Amino acid sequence: MKLKLIILIGALLQLILWTGVQAQPMPKIRIGYPSISSRQAQLWVAKDEGIFRKHGLDVELIFLRGGQIAIQALTGGDPPLVTIGNVIIANLQGHDIVLVGSVENSYDQSVFARPGTMSRMEQLKGKRFGISGFGSATHNAALILFKKFNLEPTKDVVFVPTGTGPERLAAMSTARIDATFFNPSEVPQALKAGFVEIIQMADIGFEVQGSGLATSRSYIKANREVVKSALKAYVEGIYFVFANKPATVKTLARYMRTTDQDVLDYSYEHYLKRTPKKPYPTMKGIQNLIDMSAPQVPQAKTAKPEQFVDLTFLQELETERFFEEMGRRYK
Repeated sequence: MKLKLIILIGALLQLILWTGVQAQPMPKIRIGYPSISSRQAQLWVAKDEGIFRKHGLDVELIFLRGGQIAIQALTGGDPPLVTIGNVIIANLQGHDIVLVGSVENSYDQSVFARPGTMSRMEQLKGKRFGISGFGSATHNAALILFKKFNLEPTKDVVFVPTGTGPERLAAMSTARIDATFFNPSEVPQALKAGFVEIIQMADIGFEVQGSGLATSRSYIKANREVVKSALKAYVEGIYFVFANKPATVKTLARYMRTTDQDVLDYSYEHYLKRTPKKPYPTMKGIQNLIDMSAPQVPQAKTAKPEQFVDLTFLQELETERFFEEMGRRYK
């Protein structure tokens, strides 16, 4: 009888402990993204397909309307994770933000111009070029491109901050700007609007750090398991996209707010073509951004690419054979 009582008490204690674990709420976290493009697909499907919840996170996605706003939000700590590319300037200015993963090692935008205004990059002299904002990916891409064609910002070409892709499309339509970048998800719309494609950034062969998952070292120190879980969901989102076109296209349609099949198909195929399944940041691409920053930011002259990344999470996933597991699950 005594033995039965001990077993019963033990079972009750286990039930109480199990119930307590189950009752603990998932950590709630906000993750920001700065653009409405297929480059964010892994984030969107991780939310829609319950992948974040599977990895123990209750995630709210926040649209931040451009890279400049995204950086400002991240340095302010809300949201604590953002998909962004260039963390260089903010880091050099004393903010401890770093990349923990990346899906882009070169800019993939295309330059488009209003019909009849230009057909070659050299003809951009004296024109107005639309960017989403100063310090954004479009701004950095433009600086790279202008240097390639010996065009001097301000003197030869005027930058006009005009916001996100749809806003730049509207600015082109009303002749507020003469040329701008459109990402792969926006290219079909730009062509349908009658704009002329001048050049693709990928064609100039310049490696640069693009979109990735960024946070701060202080947040990592206080919430390491949350960051790791978010990165695991981010990676699984990539594998999901590759293996599930119908579900991914449905998600793209929802977040990009379009039913245009040309746009959706083009966006999906471009994602498959350009996205690595192991999302390591590019050290060479970061070095290129450091070199670009050096004339304006003296601290860049002694900076090293390693100070802008935390690769320990990806290295842990390698050790745990997480990528192999994803490969088996998403054939």
